Amino acid sequence: MSISNPPFFDGNNYSLWKAKMTIFIQALDFNLWDLIIDGLELTHIISQEGIKTLKPRSSYTDDDRKKVQLNAKAKHVIICALNSNEFNRVSSCATAKEMWDRLEVTYEGTDQVKDAKINMLVRE
Repeated sequence: MSISNPPFFDGNNYSLWKAKMTIFIQALDFNLWDLIIDGLELTHIISQEGIKTLKPRSSYTDDDRKKVQLNAKAKHVIICALNSNEFNRVSSCATAKEMWDRLEVTYEGTDQVKDAKINMLVRE
């Protein structure tokens, strides 16, 4: 089975794009979807002084490299589905989860905004 190109998003009808993109990513590789939802967790090291920092890339294990590669694939899938305006909105994000979340907040609002909209509709 061959997977086609991702659904394209030009800033219109975000809810339709999100639904199609969710299914597209899950069909491509469910691990990508897990990474987008759960985020990328890289190993940290703790110095003798107790300062927590990200492990240097030169010290990555095979598992660390797999996680970073999966994040790069997920970012690639998202970016390929965006027009230039939307790309500019998420291009500074370090992880696929950040990209997904930024688009979600931009087009759906924060959880507080969503709750307020639901409450307003219920009152009407």
